[in-house]
Amino acid sequence: MLIVAGFVIVILSVLGGFVLSHGKLAALWQPYELLIIGGAAFGAFLAANPTKVVKAALAGIPQLLKGARYKRQDYVDILSMVYDVLVKARREGLMAVERDVEAPQESPLFGKYPKLLADHHLMEFTTDCLRLMVSGSMEPHELEALLEIELETHHKEAHEPAHALQVLADSLPGFGIVAAVLGIVITMASIGGEVTEIGQHVAAALVGTFLGILLGYGFVGPLASALAARAHEESKAFEIIKMALVCSVRGYAPQVAVEFARKLLFSDVRPAFADLETHLRGNR
Repeated sequence: MLIVAGFVIVILSVLGGFVLSHGKLAALWQPYELLIIGGAAFGAFLAANPTKVVKAALAGIPQLLKGARYKRQDYVDILSMVYDVLVKARREGLMAVERDVEAPQESPLFGKYPKLLADHHLMEFTTDCLRLMVSGSMEPHELEALLEIELETHHKEAHEPAHALQVLADSLPGFGIVAAVLGIVITMASIGGEVTEIGQHVAAALVGTFLGILLGYGFVGPLASALAARAHEESKAFEIIKMALVCSVRGYAPQVAVEFARKLLFSDVRPAFADLETHLRGNR
């Protein structure tokens, strides 16, 4: 909801200050300027990005209103899920989790975490890591290097929508200038006419510049930053899985491996050591 509150403050501050300075809101309503700026910017956005990035950006903006994808309890569930897998592997051998890995939707082990099971990307990453562990053909440093490459690819892909929106935000003031220049062209063509008409054309041209700057720095730019922050936060879910599994391959006990993973979480979503330990014991 902070993003909505932020946009409301931007609108109230700009328009409120304009009205208090004896400006007339009707003067800012320039639909043709909006058409030039918005249409040109959206067209450039489509031309500059592949389909998947455009879809991801458009789908990601509404998701911002829902807040963080993974909350504190979700991270607790992820740590618990990894802990359960590592405990089973330690007690019964890595081959004991092979069936769970090959058919996670039918696995009682993963079935205890329906929300995580429904997260296709997260479960695919988890099962792929476990599949490599079950094969037993990789050294810990080799597994870690491979997972680092996969995470780097995931991070880059997750940040592409934010980067695309940031480029769009940077271009909006330029499109505002385009609209202003076209407004000046119209103004020059009307020279010799009524002074009032010329003043209206000049005002419309200036509004074009104003709208381009406001949309770029007041709305699209913050959306790009919010998408980037969300992508960075979501990456922690994958990082803690990688950390716990790599630590397990290096010979650490499940409790220690999960503790290494817990340390990677940001303070606002990181469960306390005692709380997590109590939770893990209760799930056994």
